[in-house]
Amino acid sequence: MSDKKSSSWTLALLALGVVYGDIGTSPLYALKETVSHGRFEADKVLTVYGPVSLMFWSLTIIVTIKYLLLLSRADNQGEGGVFALYALLRQQAAGLSKRAIGVLSIIALVGASLLYGDGIITPAISVLAAVEGLYVINPDLPHFIVPLCAAILLLGLFLVQRHGTVRIGASFGPVMLVWFFVLALLGLMNLVKAPGILTALLPHHGWIYLIYERSEALHIMGTVLLCVTGCEALYADIGHFGRTAMNRSWIFAAYPALILNYLGQGALILNNPGMVDQPKFNPFFQMAPAWSHWPLVFLATAATIIASQAMITGVFSLTQQAVQLGFLPRLKIVHTSPDMRGQIFMPQVNMLLCVACLTLVVVFQESGSLAGAYGLSVSSDMLLSSILLFMVMTRVWKTPSWMAAIPIGIFLSMEIGYWLGSLTKLLHGAWIPLVITAILWTLMKTWRDGRAILVKRVTRQLIPVTHLVEEVKKNKILRVPGIGVFLSSSSDGLPLVLLHHLKHNKVLHQNAVILTVRFEEEPYIKNADRIQIVELHESFCRIILRYGFAEQPEVMRDLTTALKRQGITKLGDISYYQSRELLLTDGKGRMATWRKKLFVFLSRIARPATGYFQLPSRQVIELGIQLEL
Repeated sequence: MSDKKSSSWTLALLALGVVYGDIGTSPLYALKETVSHGRFEADKVLTVYGPVSLMFWSLTIIVTIKYLLLLSRADNQGEGGVFALYALLRQQAAGLSKRAIGVLSIIALVGASLLYGDGIITPAISVLAAVEGLYVINPDLPHFIVPLCAAILLLGLFLVQRHGTVRIGASFGPVMLVWFFVLALLGLMNLVKAPGILTALLPHHGWIYLIYERSEALHIMGTVLLCVTGCEALYADIGHFGRTAMNRSWIFAAYPALILNYLGQGALILNNPGMVDQPKFNPFFQMAPAWSHWPLVFLATAATIIASQAMITGVFSLTQQAVQLGFLPRLKIVHTSPDMRGQIFMPQVNMLLCVACLTLVVVFQESGSLAGAYGLSVSSDMLLSSILLFMVMTRVWKTPSWMAAIPIGIFLSMEIGYWLGSLTKLLHGAWIPLVITAILWTLMKTWRDGRAILVKRVTRQLIPVTHLVEEVKKNKILRVPGIGVFLSSSSDGLPLVLLHHLKHNKVLHQNAVILTVRFEEEPYIKNADRIQIVELHESFCRIILRYGFAEQPEVMRDLTTALKRQGITKLGDISYYQSRELLLTDGKGRMATWRKKLFVFLSRIARPATGYFQLPSRQVIELGIQLEL
């Protein structure tokens, strides 16, 4: 086997843990919730065949066809996720109206906000579902479940984030491979006892079941959705593993294991219909022999921690992209591995996720109570991704609208059912992702609008570079030894921090540099296009560093390279100047006063550019500048 093929299979193994962890742990609660909410006592066969059929076709149509065959092709230089789709469509802006671009921005913001909701709910519901296996072991253990879940989340998940996941990440794939093997084995053990369940794979069982449930049909669709949670994380991880590796891990491991397990759970219920009426009905753990319950609980807990870890890592990456696209203020980023650039830790985000997850566990206490909240977040994400996929197919791939409408119509017919079914649980937890989405959308929209107002204010005050160059030529400005690097958000004109420096200090460094770090609406920038140097005058230049929104900016490295090209080698003599804006809310900016105050608050907690770009703090000088919003 060639090295390339071997590497692809290795990536496929790693993808099992990172990509399919969330979907892979859904058997813990998906079928249980669906059967529990159906009219089981009236037609026991149909109320088992129906959910199994719906779950099989959901996994086939939504995961296999939509996400792996179609949406995975809608990548942006290999990157997936809502921001990658947003940037890809923005690159086609020549064919979009301003209203369409505005709608696209709203969809991207809402989609990103919903993913944060997933990141909060996934750890809580997954770990709760795993630890609930204690009910099967000993009915006297339930009072330990909530404190045990809280301890696992706190000690086994959130407190270890600061150390990175490079070492433990290597075990994710093998552990999940064992998990999927156990899923398949448990399914087969029960399937052979009732092989008639195989006919549930025929699609008509699902339709007949929904008709049979009548008024409860939408509610049922809201629980069937639980079997395909984690699809958006799947799409976002394309850039890390590639389509080939992800397809292999799905087709040869995750997909058959999930189908077999759901069939096995269905067979168990058919053979033991009375179990549905038990207080703590749990077909997943009841499939296993009594002697294996403890090991199964430990394995399920490990699998859910891995699924949660993958989701949290995805939230960190999403936040970094949002920051670099200008949707969120700069936040502290800790690089946990000197060798792997993708390994980051964001303490502020981690703390908020931890508090939110622990709160959900304490308040809801059962995975079933959280199922409604989980469903609405996931189904809303799916709807938005289908809309964006239609735009990509028609705008980027140039597919005729009627042809693109066929697969999108099939996807939407299922996803709208999921979404409406989740809405029926609005008063039973489904309001949680709506509140999270509303809060995060408000924060991102306020930050983006506020920055747009500031850019206009600053642009109006910019003075052409030629003005300063003429003063230097006439020797009206004293040049002193040293190197001055002045940070500027704009690649035009003189930055306000440079003007304030001249106003108060009356001198200019012998080597003066205006530095602009620009994040583009594409994931990656070629190294050849990274650095742009514009000569303004003798020993006076502008350096523009360009990065993609999915890249981690190496400003010091690239700035050093640019300075060496200019013949500047004594980097210890550099002074970095940046502005610290004092924002006032009494300006004429078209934004409500409360949003202006919110923007001021976000600006205060934002990390300074010099800190975000990891410039040496002892060489940084901040100058205060007053601006009105």
